Amino acid sequence: MRLAPGQVAVVTGAAGGIGLAMARRFAAEGLKVVLADVEEGALRKAADDLAAEGADVLARLVDVSDRDSVGALADAAYEAFGAVHVLCNNAGVGSGAEGRMWEHEPNDWKWAFSVNVWGVFHGIQAFVPRMIAGGGPGHVVNTSSGDGGIAPLPTASVYAVTKAAVVTMTESLYAHLKAEGAPVGASVLFPGPHMLRTGLWESHRNRPERYAKQRPRRTPYRTLDQYEAAMRKAGQEVRFTPVEEVAEHVVDGIRADRFWMLPASEHSDRQIRARSQSMLDRANPAYLESFILD
Repeated sequence: MRLAPGQVAVVTGAAGGIGLAMARRFAAEGLKVVLADVEEGALRKAADDLAAEGADVLARLVDVSDRDSVGALADAAYEAFGAVHVLCNNAGVGSGAEGRMWEHEPNDWKWAFSVNVWGVFHGIQAFVPRMIAGGGPGHVVNTSSGDGGIAPLPTASVYAVTKAAVVTMTESLYAHLKAEGAPVGASVLFPGPHMLRTGLWESHRNRPERYAKQRPRRTPYRTLDQYEAAMRKAGQEVRFTPVEEVAEHVVDGIRADRFWMLPASEHSDRQIRARSQSMLDRANPAYLESFILD
């Protein structure tokens, strides 16, 4: 797909982090941008900043876990701009689950699935039929993660399960679009290859009451700075990928119609090979042993 001035990009989770970086990068290409987020103050600031930089911006307060909210976003985007060419289903949360899987609160799973999985599905249903009906080129980018999308990090198993689902959903979407002969592409994004400074680390700030935790946490939520300090103390190397680099990867991937928006990484490649070989050999998942021993 050729990105051109005047086209329209919709980005969820756009008030900060990867979402805002993608919106800013699309605006730099001359696209009109629709910002959707659940955090009103941050959304307003993001929209004001982009408008001050010369972008044509529409901002909407949206809860992607709510089908009607995403439908209203689509209505607003088409009413304002008449078309949508790029859809980035990017909104995501960490679950806040603690302990072993059988100790998790059901609401940790319900909340993570409502945003990370249902949010992507709601975006597909609200926008893709209209994108196809428009007849022009388009592209859908769904944000996954190496945690789950490639191999699970068992200490963040809820998040990993949701991001594995996003990969399969996007593979299915790709096949359906091809079967329709639609000029709309699909990609799954793996942000990285290193850690990212995003609001995902403090997702609990936006946790809705309907998915509230039902018992006190054993330990306080850790900020990214605290997590980084703990990793360094344990002797682990800590590297960060700028969100702007992720946004550049997305733009390049759309232009190349690249399904796997997966940055080069020896670590990721080792995980992919180890997991695939385990499946081909019908062998137990030895690539999880470092976590099993924890």
